[in-house]
Amino acid sequence: MRNTFRKSERLHSKKHIAKLFKEGKSIKLYPLRLIYLPFSEGENTQVLFSVPKRNFKKSVDRNRIKRQMREAYRLHKALITYTPSVEVPFLLGYIYIAKEKPAYQKIASVIKISLERLNKVKP
Repeated sequence: MRNTFRKSERLHSKKHIAKLFKEGKSIKLYPLRLIYLPFSEGENTQVLFSVPKRNFKKSVDRNRIKRQMREAYRLHKALITYTPSVEVPFLLGYIYIAKEKPAYQKIASVIKISLERLNKVKP
């Protein structure tokens, strides 16, 4: 298995994003909030990363945090993607809710915990 993060795994459809935020459920694990929705129409799990401009004015800071979240997800996505117990893919949205700049290890551990919790969710 290759640890890649292809375009087909990114959530970019405005229709799907609106559906995720309207109908999705959330898990709050500081400093992240995960919004998830079982999505039977797709082939694989799609994910979105967001950092609010209200908390980080400089785009350099926002982009760095998003890069760290994408990298942590890329390394730990096997916990959700390739598990036989998960037949239905998900739409996922990670939102960074803290106001301070994070350490990569903190983000990676929280994303790993969130994917393990998502494994226990029955669609």
